[in-house]
Amino acid sequence: MGKTVIIGQGYVGLPLAIRAVEAGDDVVGLDVDTDRIKSLGAGISFVEDVPDDRLAWALETGRYHPSEDYADAAGFDTCAITVPTPLTDGAPDISHIEQAALQLAPHLRSGCTVILESTTYPGTTETVLRPLLEHASGLSAPDDFFLGYSPERIDPGNPTWHLDNTPKLVAGIDEASLAATMRFYQRFVDRLVPVSAPRTAELTKLFENTFRHINIALVNELAIVANQLGVDVREAIGAAATKPFGFMAFDPGPGVGGHCLPIDPSYLSWQVKREVGQRFRFIELANDVNEGMPRYVVQRLAAGLNTRYKPVNGSRILLLGLAYKSNVGDLRESPARAVAELLVAQGADVHAVEPHASQRDTGNVAGVTVVDLTPAELAAADAVVLLTDHDDFDYDMVERHAGYIFDTRARCHGEAVERL
Repeated sequence: MGKTVIIGQGYVGLPLAIRAVEAGDDVVGLDVDTDRIKSLGAGISFVEDVPDDRLAWALETGRYHPSEDYADAAGFDTCAITVPTPLTDGAPDISHIEQAALQLAPHLRSGCTVILESTTYPGTTETVLRPLLEHASGLSAPDDFFLGYSPERIDPGNPTWHLDNTPKLVAGIDEASLAATMRFYQRFVDRLVPVSAPRTAELTKLFENTFRHINIALVNELAIVANQLGVDVREAIGAAATKPFGFMAFDPGPGVGGHCLPIDPSYLSWQVKREVGQRFRFIELANDVNEGMPRYVVQRLAAGLNTRYKPVNGSRILLLGLAYKSNVGDLRESPARAVAELLVAQGADVHAVEPHASQRDTGNVAGVTVVDLTPAELAAADAVVLLTDHDDFDYDMVERHAGYIFDTRARCHGEAVERL
């Protein structure tokens, strides 16, 4: 029990903040987004893993305090930093970590613990975060405060794996920092996996996402080739998955998106090139394949329309889903959004259904009209493209009323359906 500060109240920070409240902590959730803080204070959540009623409960306890003022961090016992780490001009952008460190440092005190959760390149905790905190506070780690790293493993919308039952990597700059980091998480995470140093945990996180990125690229390229060979790629993948050893199934799709796969492997590739002087060729190839999938989807759609004597230019196209994955509203780096932008650029009249995203987010997709999923919208479309397979889509209705369906997720059936 104590005062906990979570910097960043997004898909990682908000579930962590609420879980800490449930464990009995007094929690300050800091975020620089004023609108987000206002919404959270009003009990409105944008994170599927934290429904409004769970957020309302946390507020009612009086132990959850969303804020944009770092002064509210004063007197904290533990702080977890969960800020974004995007790519800028192809290079890692850790400016959010740096700003969080500089604003947090004046509130450090003897015996407190700071834990970085943001995904980043190996060495960030010890060579970037630590000196910033020490210089700006006048304290030193681990003599005055503890410093650890514990990469997030949040999978938004996953009905099975959550913060509490997903094994969590933990590391510290020394044994005392590791112990302090473990004390914080062990109260609400079932299993902790300690590793020898933050650098190891940082690399492990990048490796996890690089593994997925490369294997998704493999099946995406296989899907392209299988179509040319006249083979049902999903049937082949399903058959391969019956092998009880040495194989793990991945599904093809319109590309990769979100805050992990399009970004994290490039952190690793960038560092390898900078420090080792070598190219990480698997990552570069995977980037090339996955980044090209939206354009391939548009090419396949154009070919399908062409067989129906219709060009993309002027056709009314209804996209099902703009988020990067099913059952969430996150549009960051979404391949569906890339498909929409390509179609708009080719003169299509693009409509889209996205029940999980806010109007603020969908309104940023230029040239796209956001609509509800209705029989009239389906019937009016020259093509319906399933890009994000949300469970709350009425697929039976789609099959009944759509004249042509291009399905990138293998959820639809019937004579009008063409699959990726």
